[in-house]
Amino acid sequence: MARRKQATPTQKTHAGGNMRRLSEEPQPHTNHINGSTMSLDKSQGSHARNLNQPPQAGVLALIVCVGGIYASFLTWGLLQERITTTAYAFDHTAQPVLEYFRFPIFLNTVQALFAFTSGSAYLVYKTRSFQILPSASALGPFFLITFTTTLASPFGYASLAHVDYLTFVLAKSCKLLPVMALHITLFRKRYPLSKYLIVLAVTGGVATFTLYHPPKSDKPNTSISQSSSTYGLVLLAINLLFDGLTNTVQDHIFTSPLRYGKTTGPQMMVVLNLLSLILMSAYLVTAPFVPLTLVPSFLQPSQTHELSTALSFLSRHPTVFYDVLGFSACGAIGQLFIYATLERFSSLLLVTVTVTRKMLTMLLSVVWFGKSLSHGQWLGVTLVFGGVAAEGWLARVEKMEKEKRKKIR
Repeated sequence: MARRKQATPTQKTHAGGNMRRLSEEPQPHTNHINGSTMSLDKSQGSHARNLNQPPQAGVLALIVCVGGIYASFLTWGLLQERITTTAYAFDHTAQPVLEYFRFPIFLNTVQALFAFTSGSAYLVYKTRSFQILPSASALGPFFLITFTTTLASPFGYASLAHVDYLTFVLAKSCKLLPVMALHITLFRKRYPLSKYLIVLAVTGGVATFTLYHPPKSDKPNTSISQSSSTYGLVLLAINLLFDGLTNTVQDHIFTSPLRYGKTTGPQMMVVLNLLSLILMSAYLVTAPFVPLTLVPSFLQPSQTHELSTALSFLSRHPTVFYDVLGFSACGAIGQLFIYATLERFSSLLLVTVTVTRKMLTMLLSVVWFGKSLSHGQWLGVTLVFGGVAAEGWLARVEKMEKEKRKKIR
C-alpha cells in the first residue's frame, strides 16, 4: 500500500509537468510566430521518465521527431523571410512600383486556422474527446494570452521593415529576456548573477549584430539607416515584452490547477488558436467600418481594409498565396512534432533541438538568400547563441540538483 500511494502523485506530477512544457514551445501563431515558439518550463520532475512511457520512444522515433521539427521549422523560417522581405512588382512597366506583403493579421489568421485544425485532430486522436477548456475560470487568462499574442505579432512583423531578418531571429532566440524583465518590474523577483550575465550577453549580441550590419546600397544615408534600425529594435522590444507577458500568464495557468483546472498542451494549442482565429477574423471584418476618430492615434492601424487589400495582393502575386499556405502548414505540423517529441523524450532534447534549429535557420538564411556576415556580426551571433546555450546548461544543472535532493529525501 505504501508503494502505491507514492506512485500516484509521482505520475501526476510528471504528467502535469510534461503537458505544461508541451504548450510552451509552439507559441508560433504567435507566433508565431511564429514558429517560435515559448520558453520551456523548469518545474520539478521534468526529467523523470514515465513508467508507462510508450515503447515506440526508440531511435527511429527520435529521428522522425527531430527530423520533423527541423524540416518543418526550417522551411517555416525560409517562407517567413521570403513572404515578409521580398519586393514584388506592382505593374510591368519599365520602372515598376515595388510592394511588400505587409498584412500580419491576415497571415496570422490563416496560420491560426491551420494550427486549430491540426491541433483539434491531434487532441481528438490522443484523448478521444474534444474538451478544449479545462474550466470556465480559465477563459479569462486564455483571452488575455490571445490578446497579447495578437498584439505581439504585428509589432514583430513591423520591425522587419527596419531591421534585418537575422536580427529578428537573434532577438527572438532567448525567451529569458522578456520574462525576466516582467518578473523584475512587476513581481520584484531576484535572479542569480548568472541569469543577468546571460541576458547581458544576448542583448550585447543583438546590439553588436545590428551595429555591424552593413548599410544597404539603396540607403546611403547612414544616420537615417541607424535611426530606422533603432526604431525597428524598439518595435522588436515591444514584441518581446508581449511575448514575456504571454509566457508569464501561461505559467500562472499551469501552476494553478486548482483554480483553472488541469490544462494540457493540446488543449492550450486548440483553445488559443481558436480564440485568436475568432478575434483576428472579427478585426479583419469589422475594421473597415470602425471610424478612426474612435481609435486613439497610437492604436490606429496602418490600413483598415487589410482583408480586401491582402486578397488583392495575393491575386496579383499568386506565388505568395502558396507561400502563405506553406508557411501556415509548416508551423502547424512543427507544433505537432514538438508535442510528439516531448511525449516520448525529455525536455532537454527539445532545448537542444530548438537552439540548433535557430542556428540552422540563420545559416540557411545566409546561404539561401546569398547574404554575408561581417566579423562583428559573427561575434554577435556567438554572444547570442552562447548565452542561450549557457541558459540551457544552467537549467540542466539546476534540474539535476533538484533530482538529487529529491532522492536524498
